[in-house]
Amino acid sequence: MLPRRTLILGAACAAIATPVPAVDAAALAFVTDIYRAYKGKNSHGHPLDSERAIRRYFEPSLAALMVKDQKMAARRGEVGLLDGDPFIDAQDWDISAFDIVVTDTVPGKASATVKFTNLDKLTTVVLDLVKIKNDWRISDITWLRDGKPETLRAIYAH
Repeated sequence: MLPRRTLILGAACAAIATPVPAVDAAALAFVTDIYRAYKGKNSHGHPLDSERAIRRYFEPSLAALMVKDQKMAARRGEVGLLDGDPFIDAQDWDISAFDIVVTDTVPGKASATVKFTNLDKLTTVVLDLVKIKNDWRISDITWLRDGKPETLRAIYAH
């Protein structure tokens, strides 16, 4: 029979060693695929110039806001409310590397923090992700502008 001290120590070690839930590999792959298109001086990024392109990356309610704004702006012969690339918070880029960290928040949701240097400016972008069926989509993007957080959804909230 094992001494009581050994049993208590074993129980304590088992409690400490409880596995941490793994980040959904598909969420990391989704974000990595987005940012891979921005690597290098002559990269093309992901133009959000069609409804199909927008719906590929954004969850339905946010995509609907973006598409509606684009259509209204086109009728007026103007640019929509989004005046830069939301993935990198810029209009121009020269990015050599990205640091991507994805964390699960609750089942079916995750947060991706992406850090990179663009044209000598350190930038951090946070993507709120949501799983729809088996695919990940962006439900919001947060940028830090002039020391204050701004979100993609806030651009469309009028």
